Amino acid sequence: MTFAHYLEPAVTGFLLGGSLIIAIGAQNAFVLRLGLQRQHVFPIVFLCALSDALLILAGVAGMGALVKRYDLVLQLITWGGFAFLFVYGLQAFMRAFKQEHMDARHGGNISLRKAILTVLAFTYLNPHVYLDTVLLVGGLSAQWRGAAQGAFAIGAITASFVWFFSLGYGARVLTPLFEKPIAWRLLDILIGSIMWLLALSLILTNVRA
Repeated sequence: MTFAHYLEPAVTGFLLGGSLIIAIGAQNAFVLRLGLQRQHVFPIVFLCALSDALLILAGVAGMGALVKRYDLVLQLITWGGFAFLFVYGLQAFMRAFKQEHMDARHGGNISLRKAILTVLAFTYLNPHVYLDTVLLVGGLSAQWRGAAQGAFAIGAITASFVWFFSLGYGARVLTPLFEKPIAWRLLDILIGSIMWLLALSLILTNVRA
């Protein structure tokens, strides 16, 4: 088969993966904050991209059908995700109304262990991640066969790596803006609002289901 035969599914996978990932959400907001503070950027963005890659591969391998079959799995993820998002949003609001100055380079330190545990929770307690990567990407990959399906998966995975590395390291250009305490407060208010809106959307979606 020619290179062009694999290019189409790869580009399709890349565009689909990118459209699902590039959105304001809990995980992206957390990565942005660490990028602004220049803390643990490489391990965190790599972990985010690797997690997406594993979920995409699971979906392509057929796990999408398993998750869709057992509704209890999504129920557990939904309520666990709600609790985590609510608590993290509350913490963001509490940070926003504290009086101390937070420096973009040195303030608000977080250990690597806590950063890893937090981003893992944001990733695996978010039911939308499973809906997007496992069910949607996994389901759409079924239109391709063999190596072409693999190219589709590689395209989607590449979009994750491009996005998270761009977000984590690109945040540094915003450092001068976030030397101002008011910018950090606004960011934390935005983060807290996003967390609570996402938590509310999970419950509303669960009620309508």
